[in-house]
Amino acid sequence: MTPIFSTKILLDMDLAFVPPLYPPKGNRAIYEVKPFSSALHRNLYSRRISPCLATAATQTSQASEFVVENKKHDLLRAIQETKRGLVTTADQRSSIEEALVSVEGYNVGLPIDLVKLDGTWRLQYTSAPDVLILFEAAARLPFFQVGQIFQKFECRDQSNGGVIRNVVRWSIPTLLEEQEGATLLVSAKFDIVSARNIYLQFEEITIQNINVSEELQALIAPAILPRSFLSLQILQFIRAFRAQIPVSNPGRQSVGGLYYLSYLDDNMLLGRAVGGGGVFVFTRAQPLE
Repeated sequence: MTPIFSTKILLDMDLAFVPPLYPPKGNRAIYEVKPFSSALHRNLYSRRISPCLATAATQTSQASEFVVENKKHDLLRAIQETKRGLVTTADQRSSIEEALVSVEGYNVGLPIDLVKLDGTWRLQYTSAPDVLILFEAAARLPFFQVGQIFQKFECRDQSNGGVIRNVVRWSIPTLLEEQEGATLLVSAKFDIVSARNIYLQFEEITIQNINVSEELQALIAPAILPRSFLSLQILQFIRAFRAQIPVSNPGRQSVGGLYYLSYLDDNMLLGRAVGGGGVFVFTRAQPLE
């Protein structure tokens, strides 16, 4: 089959639409062809490579976060069967310390972020003697229970410190509600003394939020009898009871201690009481009322 247009005709048509090399009128212009600019070359190259670098950085960050989350999971798994530190063997303590150090390595040198620190943290594990003695007492004494323990930091709008409240939920079975019959509150001020260290100055100990058990309520004010004004006053007094014991005295240095915050992120807080006071593992909790 013969093509509709011959090659010569097509060539003539193409040449007809080629613009002239020189202007049709006036002096002929001399056009200088500049070499490709090195600056332009670098600009185009950087535009091509920048998205690649950003993607690589994002992938590296995601990979690092994945590794950290695995390390945190290993730590929580290591402390899972220890009853918050009460029951541990030498091998378990060694494994827990190794897991702690592994997580702490991802936060080394970073300053304390008070915005992240602010809030309520639930104790998951400790080796601190002053806390373990509570667990031991609850294990030995049938009339004493220890519920959840929290650390509440109030420092969001501060720049160099804040307030910390140690909250211990405890109970006396049959007299108070299970696990949360009353609250022991130990309040302290803290100041940042270095990148990762805070100094605590304890101020007072408070006993509050007493929740009477149904058995004791029935004993004080039996449901089958009309509740007298006296019985209602007794119940109201117990519920509103609040005892405050100051720890510091004017003119005398208050009780304090150095606390090293070894790791902090959105959902985990690790700390070490400086001077052999033990380690602490906390996870983020819902705000306390």
